Amino acid sequence: DSAEATPSVVFENIQTCSPNCLQMLLENISGLTVDADFTVELIPEINVAVATFIKSIDTKEFVKKCSQDKRVRGFKMTARLLELTQTIKAENLPDIISTGYLTVYFESERSGGGPVSDVQLFPKENSALITFCDHKGNT
Repeated sequence: DSAEATPSVVFENIQTCSPNCLQMLLENISGLTVDADFTVELIPEINVAVATFIKSIDTKEFVKKCSQDKRVRGFKMTARLLELTQTIKAENLPDIISTGYLTVYFESERSGGGPVSDVQLFPKENSALITFCDHKGNT
């Protein structure tokens, strides 16, 4: 168990629960308010939503509550902590972008970045994989 728990929880198999219903469900379980205390990002391509808590909570306990909740089980959703990663994918990049620019951009502390160890450009996809020296730079 990491002493530094992630503030994000992944909800899988969300297709039977509308975005508004999911937000209300998470408010009911957490006792918190969407937008003020947490955000929900939908990733419909992979049938997933990510709740990121702005207010500090015990996310491990929250995942446990979700797995025991009859409504969550009724929707056949699962909840788990978002794994910390050192690599992120940047998409919809301009045609003319360099690895140097991306390195400097993602190393900016002002935008939540950190030391970058590698940048792989994929010009045909207008995307790049950015690998940080540690997982703290990928917020």
